[in-house]
Amino acid sequence: MTLLQALAYFAREAAVNLLRSWKVSLLAVLTIAVSLCLGGTFLLASRNLGGAVERWRAEARVVVYLQPQTSAPELARLAAEARRAPWVTAVEPVSAALARRRFQEAFPSLGGLVEGLGQEPLPASLEIALAGGKRRAGRAELAAWLDSWRRRPEVSLVDDDREWLAQLETFLAIVRGIGLALGAVLLGAAVFTIASVIRLTAYLHHEEIATMRLVGATEFYIRGPFYVEGLLQGLLGAAVALIGLLAAFRAAHARAGASIFASLLATDFLSPRQLAWLVLVGASAGLLGAVASLRREAL
Repeated sequence: MTLLQALAYFAREAAVNLLRSWKVSLLAVLTIAVSLCLGGTFLLASRNLGGAVERWRAEARVVVYLQPQTSAPELARLAAEARRAPWVTAVEPVSAALARRRFQEAFPSLGGLVEGLGQEPLPASLEIALAGGKRRAGRAELAAWLDSWRRRPEVSLVDDDREWLAQLETFLAIVRGIGLALGAVLLGAAVFTIASVIRLTAYLHHEEIATMRLVGATEFYIRGPFYVEGLLQGLLGAAVALIGLLAAFRAAHARAGASIFASLLATDFLSPRQLAWLVLVGASAGLLGAVASLRREAL
């Protein structure tokens, strides 16, 4: 018998075994699907949150708020001084009047709060864009530069967007770690379930297996159908998980305009490489469960 014929025999026998014991096989498939779906959900969330963080980082600014009643010449002088730093790509001076107009445009219902006052209620500021790549400053160097601005008498506050982005990246790393841990635990449970199903199937065929050994069948020929059965269970579980992930993503994507949370998590679906990894993990879990169940004493 050629290898191709043997593989066809393995696939046929595995399909028959799946149909015969469809209830326990369904349990194994669903266990794989739940573990991969949970892992894929965390992967999808981290992918979209990571993309959002990168976009926000590209738009991040350092805002230097100045003391009240800063004059226009003083604002221009400070802006020119900030531009001289080699890691600064742009500086936009924002006068107190411009800050008030921006507030009124962003919050029209609260615009009356800043109207009719004797002096401008919002301070002037400098919005500083920092360079990336080769022109990016070192962390210590940039921190020293920002501290020097904080100590200036003309400055009341320095707000660095990168600080809260760093906190968000820490949160994202925690989310990835939790997803990886939960996925690993559930995947271990799936391997155990598949191993139990394959062991039960092998026990139901113990007389047939004994006869095959008597007539000289090789271990590869005897165990092959069970290995393929575990592999099929893993692939079916991965397929169910991907369908569930795609359905959940489309449902969240449809609500992206109505929910900020949905718009953050449903911008992009998993990449082809990530999808391939999920399928590979499912297939590997199924095959590992079959291999673990078919020790010599189990047959």
